[in-house]
Amino acid sequence: MLPTPETLEGKPVPQVVFKARPGNQWKDVSTDELFKGKNVVLFSLPGAYTPTCSSSHMPRYNELAPVFKKNGVDDIVCISVNDAFVMNEWQAGQDAGNISFIPDGNGDFSKAMGMLVDKRDLGLGMRSWRYSLLVKDGVIQKAFVEPDKEGDPLEVSDAETMLNYINANADIPEPVVVFAKPGCPHCARAKATLEREGCVYTEIIQDHKINASVLRAVSGQSTWPQVFIGGKLIGDADAIGAYFNQTGPA
Repeated sequence: MLPTPETLEGKPVPQVVFKARPGNQWKDVSTDELFKGKNVVLFSLPGAYTPTCSSSHMPRYNELAPVFKKNGVDDIVCISVNDAFVMNEWQAGQDAGNISFIPDGNGDFSKAMGMLVDKRDLGLGMRSWRYSLLVKDGVIQKAFVEPDKEGDPLEVSDAETMLNYINANADIPEPVVVFAKPGCPHCARAKATLEREGCVYTEIIQDHKINASVLRAVSGQSTWPQVFIGGKLIGDADAIGAYFNQTGPA
């Protein structure tokens, strides 16, 4: 039976040593190194590269990391029962530099949390259940544990639920996407404007797949760059400048 939030809150996180490879060098990382004297959001998931983990759970924490930090969170830690090589490659492939990826390769932390579950029916062996924690100086202040039911639920351990607990009035910026062309001075100007306004953006670079036809299909325009904010086309570098002159920071 999985632990409930009530049985976890107010207790210290388990004392374990993680076998990590920061900078491709082996390093023992202790629980104290991760949590002592810090406000940390931890979320744990069944496995690197698995669908829900890669498409929504982890990416949203990475995307909202600057907002968490504005609201007093020192670090966001992703733990999975995977080895250090897998976790490092997953982080690199997901471009998730805002999160600390910690390998619980032997499942020691997950077992001590009471969250180690049997996924052998899927060929995955023993894995972590999905949950999230707010940890202050090594003590669990808040826990969100996914309901114990069939499948792989993602209902309460998501980034928005945790952020809402920390600050229900937190300002969540709209997602920004820039379609840009290498060497384009107008693209550089648009990105400089976004950076000056404090916007975190995803850049989609022109290549043999992202070509002029794709740009026209997506934006209806044929000139680079084209910038979208919150799913709405804003336009080129001049349009971005005008947008912020009218609305202020995003």
